[in-house]
Amino acid sequence: MKALIQRVKSASVTVEGNSVGAIDHGLLALVGVEKGDSEVDADKLLHKLLHYRVFSDEAGKMNHNLQQAQGGLLLVSQFTLVADTRKGLRPSFSSAAPPDEGERLFNYLVSQARAAWPHIAEGQFGADMQVELVNDGPVTILVDSGKAF
Repeated sequence: MKALIQRVKSASVTVEGNSVGAIDHGLLALVGVEKGDSEVDADKLLHKLLHYRVFSDEAGKMNHNLQQAQGGLLLVSQFTLVADTRKGLRPSFSSAAPPDEGERLFNYLVSQARAAWPHIAEGQFGADMQVELVNDGPVTILVDSGKAF
């Protein structure tokens, strides 16, 4: 599992003009599920999302995590994140999990996140979503559940 995280001042997701998820300051995580991913990968990724130190401390150093910063976490499924771009000029999505498995693991990640932290919002799996954000920094980092890229 991979997540492209962005430290944000605010972020929101709309589907067909309706807001489905929004946070104030915190992390926007675009999440890609790959073939072979499991609940173990989702748990590892969630641990990183909640504990990765990308928020500034009193000295301006990135030493605080999402929980210390009291931030929100907006989880958005994005299968294009796991695209293979090594060959040609068109991405291949052969490494992405099949839609039912991707949705199952994404929903598992969301449920585990809600159990661990109260400030969770999410997009809508498989929908054509519009994502708005105000990137803070900017800080954008690719996080992996532990597999080699």
